[in-house]
Amino acid sequence: MGDPQEIDIRQVSKLSGLPSSTLRYYEEKGLIQSISRRGIARVFHASVLEQLSLISLARYAGFSLDEIACMFTYSDKPNIDRDQLLQKVDALDKNIQRLVAMRDGFKHLANCPEDNQLECSNFQNLVKGAMDLQHEDEQTVNPGNCVKKTRIK
Repeated sequence: MGDPQEIDIRQVSKLSGLPSSTLRYYEEKGLIQSISRRGIARVFHASVLEQLSLISLARYAGFSLDEIACMFTYSDKPNIDRDQLLQKVDALDKNIQRLVAMRDGFKHLANCPEDNQLECSNFQNLVKGAMDLQHEDEQTVNPGNCVKKTRIK
């Protein structure tokens, strides 16, 4: 048997719930790294499961795969850029504002006593506010991409 700290791609797939194709793609993108092969099967250190959990969390928070790749160093320890994280927090706050405005607009539209809801001044103000938020988003410049360093094998 092999080292208990080493698991093949099939086991990683089963334990993480991710298909093998996703694991191979993540390896290609530099998010995870296999340590050897058993025949044609990739073998990973067991710590890859923790790394996959962090990747999943970052994906759920809205980070792109390229942004996530920048968060890992040569030793596969997270190297999270705090400024980038704060920018993501700001983006989430703006998204929350947008969703609240959308919810409030639909709620008002559904309950508006006006014969023609589209002529309602309250609804028009909500629409204008949503348009202003959208315009702000279009004016925001995306943060620059990191330079992903090549891992030494």
